Amino acid sequence: MKLDEAHLAWLAADRAMSVATGDRTSLGCAAVRLGQVLRTSGRVRSVMLAAAYQIAPPDPDTGEPQEVSLCGALLVQAALIAATSGDDRATADLLDEAADMATRVGEGHDHHHTAFGPTAVELARVAAAVELGDGPEVLVRHDKAIGRDGWRWLPVEHRAAHLVDAARAHLQAADHTDAARLLMQADSIAPAEVRHRPAVREVVAHVARDSDAPATITQLAISLGLG
Repeated sequence: MKLDEAHLAWLAADRAMSVATGDRTSLGCAAVRLGQVLRTSGRVRSVMLAAAYQIAPPDPDTGEPQEVSLCGALLVQAALIAATSGDDRATADLLDEAADMATRVGEGHDHHHTAFGPTAVELARVAAAVELGDGPEVLVRHDKAIGRDGWRWLPVEHRAAHLVDAARAHLQAADHTDAARLLMQADSIAPAEVRHRPAVREVVAHVARDSDAPATITQLAISLGLG
């Protein structure tokens, strides 16, 4: 039986976490990767929270930025999983907790390759709002997030992923033109985010099916084998 991408990702991340047992930092990093690839799994949410509170410093105010960043990134992943399952209260609480940690870390850092900071949490609020179907809130938060100084310090993959989330928000508002524009921006800065992630390819296909879709998005869909 052929394993799908999600199952393979689960096995890889689960193995990484097994190897990391006893090493809190390695465990936390493996858990972040697990959350990123398997965001729809309720089981992963409990893993995120367990890892977050294991890595959390006794006093966040005096904790090392590296461990605070890792803990905050895990809380963000748990919040996004909660949003995927429609749990708006848990989503808000976890993102608020992560925001407090992000304030302590500040902008422009990439501890443990998390890119965690205030702007990263704002982008997570956008992603969560998309999952919860809060279209108007998403668009307002998107405009504010990309205007922050921290936006340009984020890795291009993070920015591209956010642009895709914003494109999904425009789709929810039946605005295919702006959705296409944001997808093309994402493809221009981090093509792998668009071309190799099945969930993103689905968004491209959806936009391209619109009768008024720009020629650029139609061409992108064809290049991805979606035409």
